[in-house]
Amino acid sequence: MGKYVLGVDLGTSAVKVSAVDHAGQIVAQESFDYDLIQKQPGYNEQNPEDWVSGTTVAIVRLILNDHLAAEDIEGLSFSGQMHGLVLLDENNKVLRPSILWNDTRSTPQREEIEVKMGDRFVDITRNQPLEGFTLTKLLWVKENEPEIWAKAKTFVLPKDYVRYRMTGNLAMDYSDATGTVLLDVAKGVWSQEVCEAFDIPLSLCPPLIQSIDFAGTVTPAYAEFSGLTTATKVYGGAADNAAGAVGAGILHPNMVLSSIGTSGVVLKYEDNADVNYHGVVQFEDHAIPNKYYSMGVTLAAGYSLSWFKKTFAPAEEFTDVVASAGKSTVGANGLLYTPYIVGERAPYADADIRGSFTGIDGTHQRYDFVRAVLEGIVYSFKDLFDIYEENGGDFDTVVSIGGGAKSPLWLQIQADIFNRKVVSLKNEQGPGMGAAMIAATGLGWFDSLQDCAETFVHFGKAYKPNPENVAKYAKMHAIYSQVYQQTKAISAQLLDYRRTELTSL
Repeated sequence: MGKYVLGVDLGTSAVKVSAVDHAGQIVAQESFDYDLIQKQPGYNEQNPEDWVSGTTVAIVRLILNDHLAAEDIEGLSFSGQMHGLVLLDENNKVLRPSILWNDTRSTPQREEIEVKMGDRFVDITRNQPLEGFTLTKLLWVKENEPEIWAKAKTFVLPKDYVRYRMTGNLAMDYSDATGTVLLDVAKGVWSQEVCEAFDIPLSLCPPLIQSIDFAGTVTPAYAEFSGLTTATKVYGGAADNAAGAVGAGILHPNMVLSSIGTSGVVLKYEDNADVNYHGVVQFEDHAIPNKYYSMGVTLAAGYSLSWFKKTFAPAEEFTDVVASAGKSTVGANGLLYTPYIVGERAPYADADIRGSFTGIDGTHQRYDFVRAVLEGIVYSFKDLFDIYEENGGDFDTVVSIGGGAKSPLWLQIQADIFNRKVVSLKNEQGPGMGAAMIAATGLGWFDSLQDCAETFVHFGKAYKPNPENVAKYAKMHAIYSQVYQQTKAISAQLLDYRRTELTSL
C-alpha cells in the first residue's frame, strides 16, 4: 500500500474529501452535503458543527468504505469557502451561526467603511469593502448583536474552524486573511489602522500562518471521532480561489486562470504586492508563501448560457446547443451579447445593470445567438485582461477550467479573443486537488508547490490564437466595451419599472 494525503474541499453546500497518492492520482473520494440557514431574504448562515460533522463522515467513509488504512494517510489540508464569519468565545466555543460569503445584510456597514476610510481602506487592504467580505459581517454583529459581540474573543473562517477542531490550534492562513479585508497586504500583518478605525480589538484576529505551514497533528479526541491516527499531520490550507489556482497550476507569473462556472473568474498570479488595482479587481495572498493573485468576477458567465438553453432550447442537450455556435461566424454575424443578467461585479461594480443582445436583425438564426452568448462571456473576461495589460501584466498562457474548457469551439474562441495560448486540464479537480497539493508539499513530498504541480497537474491540448480571428474579435470587443455605458441608464430605469410593477401587484 502507498501513502496518501487528503484534500478537504469545504464548500458552501457540501464538503468533498479526496485521497491522493504520490503520483497525484485520486484513489478515493467521499462527500457530505449540509444545509443553509436562511432566516430572511439576504441572510445566509451555516452551523459550523455541520462542517465538522460532514468532514468527519467523509473521512470515516474513506477509511471504512474505500478501505484506506488510517496509518497510510500521512497528512491533510484544506480548501475553504471564503469570508464566512465564525465568532468564538473565551473557550473557543461558537457564539452564533456563521454568516457566509453570500450574505448581503451588511450594506450599511459597507457604506460606513467607505465614508470613514475611503481610498485609504483600499490602499491598505487592496480591496473594496464589499458585503461578502468578513469585516462588514463583524461590524454587523457589533452593531446588531452587542450581547454576542461582548463575548467574542476571536474569529476564524470556515476551514480554520474545522482545522481547529482537528488539531486544537487556532490560526488563519494568509490567503483567507486577505479576504477578511482586515489585513495590511503589503506588510503581511493585521491592520491596526483598520481595527482602530472601527473599534475592533486587534486581539480578535487569530495568528497568521502560511498555507503550507504545519498546523498541528490530529488530537486523540478527533482521532477517535474520525478514525485517523494522531500521527496525521494537518497543514494550513487556503481559500478556495487560491486552492483552485494551485490545483489548476497557476503558480507562475506568465499564467492566468479563466474559470467559467455559474459565475466566471479571471485569476492572475502576482509575483509581488507592488501593483495596486485600486479595488477594481480583488487582490489576495496566494497559497504560495509571499506570492499573490488578483481576480475579477463576472456574475453571470455559465449562468448566461444556462439561462439561454433553459429559455430557448429546454429539450436539447447542452453540448448540442454549444456546438451549434459553430454554424455561426466569428463575431456572431454582428450580434453582441452582454452577460449582465444579474448585475455585474468586475470591472463594473453595478447591481442594476442588465444584459442585452445588440445588433439583432431578421437574418440572425438561433445559432448566432448561442455564439453571441459564448463570445459575450469571453468579452467580459477580456475587459479584465485589459486591466491587467494596462497595469503592465505580462502573461502568455491561459488555463481554462469549468464549462468553457469542455468545448473545443469555446476554447478556440477564448484563444482568439484573449490573443493568448489557452490550455485545459486533463484531470480537472479544482480546489480539492489544490488542498491535496498543499498537504503533499507541507509533508516534504515536494520542495515547493511548483514542483508538486509538475507531478499533479497535467495540461491538455493547447489552443493558439488565429491572427485573422484575433483582428475581427478586437473590433467586436471595442464595440462591446461601449455597450455598458450606453445601456447603464436604461437598465436602471427598466429595473425601477419592474420593481414598481411587482410592488403594485
